[in-house]
Amino acid sequence: MASRTVRARLDDPSEQALATLMREGRNESEAVRIALVEAGDRRLRRSALADEVRRLAADPADVAQRRAVMEDMDAAEADWPE
Repeated sequence: MASRTVRARLDDPSEQALATLMREGRNESEAVRIALVEAGDRRLRRSALADEVRRLAADPADVAQRRAVMEDMDAAEADWPE
């Protein structure tokens, strides 16, 4: 893919984050590219995790198993001394 130039106005938190990345020896372009890739990866992982949670929440067998485990845990719960 051909490279392209993106312009952005940075606020104080963005400036600080950029400075942190640049202290690792990167120039501005490298720091911004790395930050974008890392942020994109985090979003994809969160999205995949949210999809998995929704799938499991809609799975009757999984719901029944979770309930059974919770009931077992409640039954094994020790009484708190007073």
